[in-house]
Amino acid sequence: MHKPRILFFDIDGTLIDMEKKRITERTLDALRRLQQNGILLAVATGRSPLIVPKFDGVEFDVFLTYNGSYCYDRRGDIFASPIPPQDVQTLIQNAAALGRPVSVAGRTQLLSNGTDDDLTAYYAIDGRAPVISDKFDEVSRGEVFQLLMGCRESDWPAILKGTSGAKIAAWWDRAVDIIPISGGKGAGIRKVLAYYGLTPEDAMAFGDGNNDIEMFQAVGHSVAMGNASADLKAIASEVCGTCAEDGIYHYCKENGLI
Repeated sequence: MHKPRILFFDIDGTLIDMEKKRITERTLDALRRLQQNGILLAVATGRSPLIVPKFDGVEFDVFLTYNGSYCYDRRGDIFASPIPPQDVQTLIQNAAALGRPVSVAGRTQLLSNGTDDDLTAYYAIDGRAPVISDKFDEVSRGEVFQLLMGCRESDWPAILKGTSGAKIAAWWDRAVDIIPISGGKGAGIRKVLAYYGLTPEDAMAFGDGNNDIEMFQAVGHSVAMGNASADLKAIASEVCGTCAEDGIYHYCKENGLI
């Protein structure tokens, strides 16, 4: 295995145990030691920049947020790809036709025009609640990197009807993230690698959900968590232990990365 120069980590279900809602001490230790060994650390998440968690003793070098639609490092922006404004309005109308509220995500705001059981439960995974605001229309007509809504997979065609610049990134069966067609974790990783003068062979990724499939396809070596989806495991280079079992720590230790 080629020693990586940059590691990309999904957050929920990869770094953070979904049941205990926290990162384990051994996983934290692995991140600190990886960084001490000169490896760049990047998070690749569907989360907003506003809610990327901070971990004690770890300063990530690169951030791929909104499923790779907005990427930056400590110096500034690397890649910003909002959804076309006309598609944002079409998506909101399509959601309304399905009786579904939505959230729109800009650089600094994440606002909703309502909520339902699925959207509320989606937010609760991160310990949050939707913010319903009369500024929703204003934000929706600005720079939007992602929309969030509750739905089922059978609703996807109706959600995207009439759009040309949006696609769905899903890792849960009750809700979706809607992102620009030019976005996705894979696209974000390719922009980050080019920015740092790195190749896919210099990069490794850890993930657990189907929205990590494009991420795995963009790196030279990919590791699915033991708790990962069957689809992700099927394309991974390797599978490590679960998040709760300190899978990342043990993998890095066994492969000489720490």
